[in-house]
Amino acid sequence: MSNNLYVSATEERSGKSAVVLGVMQMLLRELHTVAVFRPIINDPGDGKQDHDIALLIDQFKLSIPYEDTYAYTLKQARELINSGQHALVLENILNKFKKLEAKYDFVLCEGTDFKGKDPAFEFDLNADIAANIGAPMLVVTSGRNKNQDEVANITKTTLDTLEEKGVDCLACVVNRAPKGMTPDLIGHIRSHDSKDPLPVYVIPENENLGKPSINDVRRWLDADVLYGHSGLQTLVDNYLVAAMQIGNFLEYIQPGSLIITPGDRSDIILSSLASRLSSAYPDISGIVLTGGLDVSTNVHKLIEGWTGVPVPVLSCKGHTYQTVQELNSLYGRIEPGDLQRIATALGGFTQHVNVPELRDRVVEKRSTRVTPKMFEYSLVDKASRNRQRIVLPEGTGERILRAADILLRRGVADIILLGREADITARASKFGVDISGATIIDPTQSELLDPFAEDYLELRKHKGIVAEMAWDRMSDPTYFGTMMVHKGFADGMVSGSVTTTAQTIRPAFEFVKTRPGSSIVSSVFLMCLKDRVLVYGDCAVNPNPDARALAEIAISSAETARIFGVEPRVAMLSYSTGSSGKGEDVQKVTEATEIAKGLLKERGLDFPIEGPLQYDAAVDPEVAQVKMPDSDVAGRATVFIFPDLNTGNNTYKAVQRAANAVAIGPVLQGLNKPVNDLSRGCTVPDIVNTVAITAIQAQAQKG
Repeated sequence: MSNNLYVSATEERSGKSAVVLGVMQMLLRELHTVAVFRPIINDPGDGKQDHDIALLIDQFKLSIPYEDTYAYTLKQARELINSGQHALVLENILNKFKKLEAKYDFVLCEGTDFKGKDPAFEFDLNADIAANIGAPMLVVTSGRNKNQDEVANITKTTLDTLEEKGVDCLACVVNRAPKGMTPDLIGHIRSHDSKDPLPVYVIPENENLGKPSINDVRRWLDADVLYGHSGLQTLVDNYLVAAMQIGNFLEYIQPGSLIITPGDRSDIILSSLASRLSSAYPDISGIVLTGGLDVSTNVHKLIEGWTGVPVPVLSCKGHTYQTVQELNSLYGRIEPGDLQRIATALGGFTQHVNVPELRDRVVEKRSTRVTPKMFEYSLVDKASRNRQRIVLPEGTGERILRAADILLRRGVADIILLGREADITARASKFGVDISGATIIDPTQSELLDPFAEDYLELRKHKGIVAEMAWDRMSDPTYFGTMMVHKGFADGMVSGSVTTTAQTIRPAFEFVKTRPGSSIVSSVFLMCLKDRVLVYGDCAVNPNPDARALAEIAISSAETARIFGVEPRVAMLSYSTGSSGKGEDVQKVTEATEIAKGLLKERGLDFPIEGPLQYDAAVDPEVAQVKMPDSDVAGRATVFIFPDLNTGNNTYKAVQRAANAVAIGPVLQGLNKPVNDLSRGCTVPDIVNTVAITAIQAQAQKG
C-alpha cells in the first residue's frame, strides 16, 4: 500500500489548494492518521503560517505540529541551491519527510505555489523532491486563460517531462478548465502511457473559487471594517473606481462591483449604499474608502442609524491609485473557516473526479522508482535501526575521520578506529571533527595483540607462518581489524581508502573464509540510476570465473540484492541472447545458468534467472519483446551477472559516467563476516554508504 502522494501544480493560481482539499478528504475516509507536508513554502511573514497548511489543519483538525509540516521557505531553498548545496536541501527534506512517514498512516505532500520569479526552477525542484522522497505525483495543470488545445498540449508536455525526470505520475487533474473540454482532448492526454493509462480528470473553471472575498480585500489592504461585518464573505466580481459625480457613476455599476473611492466622497458612499437597496441597480459587493480619510460625522451618524448596513465598508490608508494597483494582484483563496468556498471546492472535486478510481490508485500504487538519494537514505536508516560495530583500520585518514564524525552523529554504527590514539585525536582536532563517540584501539599496544597473533599462527602455520610473522602481521591495522571481525569483537570492517583491494581483502581470504554453502568470494556494485537501483556482479574480484563460479556469483548477487531491498531478477549476460549465438563464452554462460537454477532448488531459493542474455535484451522491454518475449527476466532484470571481470568492470564504469549513476561498492559477498573494500579515490559519502552497507550485511548474517 502506498503511503504518500505529492500534489504539484505547474503554474501559479492553478487551484491546487482546492484539489489538495479534495484529496485530503478522500484519504481521511480511508485512513486513520494523515499528515500534511510541504517541503517548500512561501515566506508567510512574521507570525503567520503557510496558507495551505493552515487551511488543511483547520479544516480536517489534523493533530500535527506546524513546525513538522515544512522544511524550507522558497527563499531559503533557493539560496542554498544557488550556493551549491542542492544535495543538502534534498537530504533535509527527506529526513523531515521520513519522520512523518514513520508516525502517520499517510503523508500528503504539496508542492510549491509558483509565486517566485522562476517557474522553471520551481517545476524542476518539485520533480526532484517528489522523485527523492519516492512519492507518486498527482499533477495539477491549469486551464486559466487558455483554450482547449493549449490546455491539452501543455498537460501532455508536462507529463512527458516528468516521466523523463524519473517521476511516477499517478494521475492528472486539469483544473480551472475552459468550457467545452471534449472527450477527444482528454483521450489525447490519456495516450501519455498506453500500458497503464493515466487517469486525467477535468474540473471546469468555477469563478467563485478564484474571486476574492471582501475579507480577502481586508487582509490584502490591511484595512479596517467600518460597517457591515456580516458581509465579509461576499465575493468581488470587479473593481470600480468612483471619481465621477453620482449621476454618471451609477451608470458603471455592475453585479459584484467593489466601489473604490476616497473617504471624503460622502456622495459616492451614500449613493453606493442606496444602490444596494434599489432593485433598479445591480448589487455591489462592498466599498473601499481610500486615503485614510474619516467619514464625515453626519454621514457616519446617518449610516450608524441605518438598520443593517447592506454591504461592508472598509477603510485603508493608501491613496486611490495605490489601492487599485494593490488590488490588481489579489486573487481569491480558500481561507480557513470559509465554509462556503471549502464546500464549493470539495463539491467540485467530488463531482468531476472519479474518487473511487483515484482512491484505489493512491492507496494501492506505490512508486517503484528509487533515486540515489532515496537509496542512500534507506541504507543509513536501515543500518541505524540495529547498530553494528564497524572497525575502520585507516584511523588517521582525513576522509575516514570525517566519515566517522558523520556516522556517529547520525547513529549509523558504533565506530572502532585503529591507530595510535594521540595521532588520531590530533588529526581529528586538526580537521575539526568530533570522534568522541568512537572507540580507538592501537593494535601494537592492545591486549588483544597476543591472542590474535596466536590464533593467526594456528590458522596459518600450514602455510609456513611462524611466530614472528604472526605477531608482525597482527600489528598491521588491516590484519588486526579483520581478526576483530573474525573473533566477534567487531561486526564488520571497511578499509581501502589508502590501501589496495588486495591488501584489504587478503586477510579475509586467509582466515574469515567463505560462509557455508558458498565456494567463492565475489563482489557487486549497487548502481543507483536516476529512477532505480541495479546490481552488477562481479566487477572487482574474479578475473575469469568458470561456469560453476559464475553460478555462485549469480546466487550471491541475488541474495545481496534482496538484503538491500532490490527484488532479484537475474540476467546472465553474454554477447548473444538465448540460442542465437555459439561459442565457448556463450556456452559457459549457458552452463552457469543451468547450474544456478539447480543451486536455487538445492538451497530452497526462489527468484527468476535467465541466460544467456545480451544487455539490451535484459534491460529494455521493447528489445526483450523481440528477442525473448516470454521471459520473466528479459526487459526487467535487476541483477546483472557479467561473464568476466574485464566486461563487468568496464561496463559499470561506463554506466556510471554515461548515465551519471552513483556506483556504491564493491560490496563483497560470500564471506563468513562482512568485510568491504573502498576505492582509493572514495569520497566521505562513499565511506558513509559503505559502512552502512557493511552494517546491514552484518544484520542480515545475524538473522
